[in-house]
Amino acid sequence: MPHFAYRARNSSGDLVEGVLESTDSGMVATQLFGLGITPLEIKPTSVPGTPNIFDQLFRDKVTALDLMLFSRQMYTLLKAGVPIMRALTGLQESTSNKTFAAVVRDVRESLDAGRELAPSLARQPKVFTQFYVSMVRVGEMTGRLEEVFLRLFEHLDFEKFMREQVKAATRYPTFVIATMAVAIVIINLFVIPAFAKVYKSFNAPLPWITQMLIGFSNFMVAWWPAMLATLLIAFFGFRFWSRSLAGKPKWDEFKLRIPIAGKIILKATLARFARSFALASRSGVPVIQALSNVAQTVDNDFIARKVEKMREGVERGESVLRTAVASGVFTPVVLQMIAVGEETGAIDDLMQEVADMYQRDVEYELKTLSSQIEPVLVIALGILVLILALAVYLPIWDLGKTMLHK
Repeated sequence: MPHFAYRARNSSGDLVEGVLESTDSGMVATQLFGLGITPLEIKPTSVPGTPNIFDQLFRDKVTALDLMLFSRQMYTLLKAGVPIMRALTGLQESTSNKTFAAVVRDVRESLDAGRELAPSLARQPKVFTQFYVSMVRVGEMTGRLEEVFLRLFEHLDFEKFMREQVKAATRYPTFVIATMAVAIVIINLFVIPAFAKVYKSFNAPLPWITQMLIGFSNFMVAWWPAMLATLLIAFFGFRFWSRSLAGKPKWDEFKLRIPIAGKIILKATLARFARSFALASRSGVPVIQALSNVAQTVDNDFIARKVEKMREGVERGESVLRTAVASGVFTPVVLQMIAVGEETGAIDDLMQEVADMYQRDVEYELKTLSSQIEPVLVIALGILVLILALAVYLPIWDLGKTMLHK
């Protein structure tokens, strides 16, 4: 993703400069306005401070756990009355992740230069998301910064849990399918050729299923380098496409339609949406800005684009419920909660209830996932074993009957 250098003025009228990563200059301007900063100039720039290849390979990565600990410790220190500069200095010295220590040092130096905390965090877009920065901005404006850090810690903990749950939902079927694929390759490359030599010595006609299996095995033995190369090209091609701006939304949409696992992914995504929207609303973030920030936290580009369209609809004066219905991705339960929340003014509480409900649903679905998938996998494995057994043993059976007749 390209980087853009910007010059802008904050709410105090001070000149601020920095670099943000985004798809285009318009999105950079939107991020800056969301942070309460008025852009003066935005232009493309190279990646700031790009490390060499060895630094990239061996440096520590900033994990979600690092960010969770940072949020929790900031809450504790600020609540205890520790000045923010002293708090950041202590966190920089105490963290064991050198990369994150450098990030904290950059934030502290930015504060030393006269910037506020939110713009200082925005200088590290790969670590602090726009949602995170916007929440900190609200905390600074309302004087409840320590409370915002506590809510961010709880939100990041929830995000980590849901992400692990989604991975768990797809881990078991992926492992079984991969094991079956490896078994098929081994059988075709080593087992069937050995049987084929025996059958050839019989000089007897073979059943059609055996001929097909031997033919496919011969093809794999002769062309396995080309097949392996094609498989690798397809894998890396798919990986590149699924991470591209055009392919990622389509892949994320397809994941929602996967039998059994798709509904779990959808519920986890809706739980993230509801929890993020509730947190933003409860902290006083305007609805338009909240939707823009929430779109970056759902971890699904297809639904994120639907949320962005919701934001555009709200900007035109439509209600949140109307835009949610038009998006076509929300379940009746979510739509009903949004409708009641808009009528009563308690949309944050109702969205929190939606998040808790779907979190419980995801946990239950994962506990019963094996019982839902096992019948499908058993049937597939049974069909595979039946084909192999018929192909291997029918010729031996026919030969035995011929010898008995003689």
